Amino acid sequence: MKEYFKFKELGTSYRQESVAGLTTFLAMAYILFVNPSLLSAAGMNQEAVFVATGLAAAIGTLIMGLWAKYPVALAPGMGINAFFAFTVVIGYGVPWQTALAGTFVSGLIFFILTLTKIRETIINAIPEQLKLAVAAGIGLFIAFLGLQSAGIVADNPDTLVQLGNLRDPETLLAIFGLVVTAFFMIKGFKGGIFYGMVVTAIVGIIFKQVPLPDGIVQGIPSLEPTFGQFAGHLDELFTKDMLIVIFTLLFIDFFDTAGTLVAVTKKAGLLKDGKLPRIGRALSADSVATMVGATLGTSTTTSYVESTAGVSAGGKTGFTSVVTAGLFVLALFFSPLLVVVTSAVTAPALIIVGVLMASSLAEIKWNEFEYAIPAFMTVIMMPLGYSISAGIALGFIFYPLFMVFKGKFKEVHPIMYILFFVFVWYLGWGH
Repeated sequence: MKEYFKFKELGTSYRQESVAGLTTFLAMAYILFVNPSLLSAAGMNQEAVFVATGLAAAIGTLIMGLWAKYPVALAPGMGINAFFAFTVVIGYGVPWQTALAGTFVSGLIFFILTLTKIRETIINAIPEQLKLAVAAGIGLFIAFLGLQSAGIVADNPDTLVQLGNLRDPETLLAIFGLVVTAFFMIKGFKGGIFYGMVVTAIVGIIFKQVPLPDGIVQGIPSLEPTFGQFAGHLDELFTKDMLIVIFTLLFIDFFDTAGTLVAVTKKAGLLKDGKLPRIGRALSADSVATMVGATLGTSTTTSYVESTAGVSAGGKTGFTSVVTAGLFVLALFFSPLLVVVTSAVTAPALIIVGVLMASSLAEIKWNEFEYAIPAFMTVIMMPLGYSISAGIALGFIFYPLFMVFKGKFKEVHPIMYILFFVFVWYLGWGH
């Protein structure tokens, strides 16, 4: 094992890698409870999604560790799960089984792309400014969902939204959770979001705002409600909405994965001459994990930037991921705790994740309007339009248009011009 992961060459050990794997797990363990909470809003069985989330994370992370040999963990992605539940299922009225079929196909396309040079073409076609805007927009969308579920933001027939009732006990618990989670993050706790959820749940139980679980450990719940449910709905994908959904799922996963892999490996010192060794294996692991996750019953599985927490703790090899994968399997026995993860407990996690994702706003060229306006429309329309795909569509329409106005039409990749017409049609006639 030491020779396989090159412990001596990379200057690491079993203990160092194990601590790193535990650190990564604690940093992203919140997804075990947040993902079922979000997807249950789409009508999916919460316990089955809990198991699907843990298994998809374990399998994807294990493949990444053993095959790509990177200290990168995977799990159902935040942002994509919100798109899946609130835009596709609730917004478009698509059955969740069909949405899972779309997820599976997006993973399959991703896998095919990793086997060809097309992946480099696509990565180069989408401008960096739009990638940054999409990440930030998804962050605002997730934060808005958190504020909404906490009751901090409420609907208003005249102004659309307004400040909620801050004296409501559940809202007060969510605000407390936000403050506590922020404290852990500010103090640099690697599992700050997870610890914040634990403290919020305990306080909620004490003040009778969160139900007391019947137990802590029990057998793993059944996967039957979600396992393989997409198979009978593949023929429903050939509609204009579902084709856009598949493209959006692929787009978010593809660039989120590429960005995360670069960020984590750079921090671990694994980049060589600015290039990522075994990039094909790493991307393949991500795409296979998405297909496995869709089969089990969860939204897109992707690489987690929280893996940098494990790298900071000393993780340098795939053995870190092996440890993290094992911990996800053990976590499957703690399903009784799902009952304590109410909206007041998950809302702070959503808001903090939104803050983290919105940090990419700092890198947008706001003083150059050909970039600023498309980026702004992408970011603002995701929460206001309650749709990630709507934000992406507007950004992809305005960017080539304004680059032509600026006289920079040669800097725009031909693929972007094709997407311009696709999204004009989509928003004008196909949406």
